[in-house]
Amino acid sequence: MNPPDALAIARELIRCPSVTPADAGALGYIETLLAGAGFETHRVQFSQAGYPDIDNLYARIGDASGASPSLMFAGHTDVVPPGDAARWRFDPFSAEQADGMLWGRGAVDMKGGLACALAAVLAHIARNGALNGAISFLITGDEEGPAVNGTIKLLEWAHARGERFHHCLLSEPTNPDALGDMIKIGRRGSLSGAIVVDGKQGHVGYPHLADNPVHHIVRLVTALRAAPLDAGTAHFDASNLEVTSIDVGNAAVNVIPASARAQFNIRFNDLWTPETLAAEIRRRLADAAGAARYEVTFQPTNALAFLTKPGPFVETLSRAVEAETGRRPALSTTGGTSDARFICRYAEVLEFGLVGQTMHAVDERTSVADLHTLAAIFGRVLADYFPR
Repeated sequence: MNPPDALAIARELIRCPSVTPADAGALGYIETLLAGAGFETHRVQFSQAGYPDIDNLYARIGDASGASPSLMFAGHTDVVPPGDAARWRFDPFSAEQADGMLWGRGAVDMKGGLACALAAVLAHIARNGALNGAISFLITGDEEGPAVNGTIKLLEWAHARGERFHHCLLSEPTNPDALGDMIKIGRRGSLSGAIVVDGKQGHVGYPHLADNPVHHIVRLVTALRAAPLDAGTAHFDASNLEVTSIDVGNAAVNVIPASARAQFNIRFNDLWTPETLAAEIRRRLADAAGAARYEVTFQPTNALAFLTKPGPFVETLSRAVEAETGRRPALSTTGGTSDARFICRYAEVLEFGLVGQTMHAVDERTSVADLHTLAAIFGRVLADYFPR
């Protein structure tokens, strides 16, 4: 019997209402598919105080000791909430097919892309049998959540077992307009911080008796953005700091507030680490502080900038994309964070998936034709990676 195609797998996955942290049967369906094709499968649950318990799936076929080529496909089955289902054209978990599109929460991010990887691997194994190497799937259920009990711990668990990976494909939606537009070869890091300025409350008519923290905090956040952090690098845009809020909690117009708070986030390139960036922020604040009494704090981050340098693996994927779509994909490091930030510690990782225009939106949907094309792209990669 022929293995299911990408559309069939995607529809089954979308029908599982796996809103983070619920699994709703999605991992079980994938496990059954892979076990039937000869994969060794493991369901692994991780826990940590203060976070939901998360089910994860690791599956492998072939020798993953590192002596032979080892290719990992990674992804997540959890999805963001659909919001008001009444605003959707179809029930968000019905996986309806209409107008050449597959509709439903996760169609783009990222059950559709994961379905394409599964379909390509199942077809490759059915066609070719034994591998000269290993194919593995590393699938989590909390990428859309805190990302604490998922990929990062599953990678540690697999590595401790002796599993080794040379390369990884993560089928997140990377294409802005059309399939074939863009491969993500890296991601920027992310660092968030807050500044709290202590002033002295008082009457606006007697400012000499008060110390207005609003004036201080405006000066401080202006200093943070007064000069660019850098000019970018060969593969990264310039690092960018955005002030996301300034709050004083003051409803009165005739009272100078006692304190003010500002929050900011920096998306940074490979010129920085969180430590060097925090040091630069502290320097800028100190230079601009004057008489201000302030404290700056930074949230812990596991989102570091990383880059998979152009080379044979990038060329293998680029060639497959061009062969199936007629487009030579751009190599990009733009966008937010993904689980690739964890995977890069264990393997060269590239991200390539569906068109992302409707991800996280009402009426999320993907072209059915794109599902089949993406599966064909992954099939070409497999044929190049594991030649007969």
